[in-house]
Amino acid sequence: MAALGAVGALGAAGCSRVATVSAENGGDLLDRLRAQGVVRLGIAGEIPFGYIDRDGELTGEAPELARVVFERLGVAKVQPVPTEFGSLIPGLNSQQFDVVAAGMYVNAERCAQVIFADPDYQMLDSFVVRKGNPKGLHDYRDVVAKKAKFATGTGYAQIQHAVAAGYEESDILIVPDQVAGLNAVEAGRADVFAGTALTTREVVKKSAKAEATEAFAPLVDGKPQVDGGAFAFRPTETKLRDAFNTELHKLKKSGELFRILRPFGFTKDEMTDLTAKELCAG
Repeated sequence: MAALGAVGALGAAGCSRVATVSAENGGDLLDRLRAQGVVRLGIAGEIPFGYIDRDGELTGEAPELARVVFERLGVAKVQPVPTEFGSLIPGLNSQQFDVVAAGMYVNAERCAQVIFADPDYQMLDSFVVRKGNPKGLHDYRDVVAKKAKFATGTGYAQIQHAVAAGYEESDILIVPDQVAGLNAVEAGRADVFAGTALTTREVVKKSAKAEATEAFAPLVDGKPQVDGGAFAFRPTETKLRDAFNTELHKLKKSGELFRILRPFGFTKDEMTDLTAKELCAG
């Protein structure tokens, strides 16, 4: 992905730290952000969620939404701090940036480490497979039953989805991102790459060798699961999270949220009323 080169170039930004914040009365980070006029966004270089484009500009569904919400909260500028997906929560909690803006799925494990705004989208899973889907891989049960070579991204929720279906975690090929996953499938190193339905349908658009399967809900504890992606905050910053939620819900009600997300490939079916509370409960 073109974003990866830019991520490397901007990676040094992750070395700087934000000021230590107070946990008193839900934190004072929002006041600090208003005073300094800029909020630092942790992104993972993943199209279409949060990335640096070919012109070196920050974009993606989460950064564009952040621009709107934080402007309404009195913070005029957003600044990217690129890192690997698996480093987003550690980077947030070590104060390398102020908020995770990477379309991160809300789940119980992550909720034990950070607090989430309510999801700004919901998403099903999908696979990247070779053209014609020669192994007939349509869900994780197929992957297990047919002993397919399975790949997914670093820190992706699809790791747990595959394990829940009976795939050995030690056998999973972990790759940096969806472009590396596509390359693995095209080269035959993997039979399937799992990602979000949006990620897979976008990454195969220019591929002559691979296609995306129909979206499906993975089974977790025997039940179909629909995931939701949201902004993450440090556990002490409830004041900022609550203020963010207030503006997010206004955008949902007015329909502006969909207008912000639609250019990045989101559909109306991926708009959601899911809450962080219900997703954190598992």
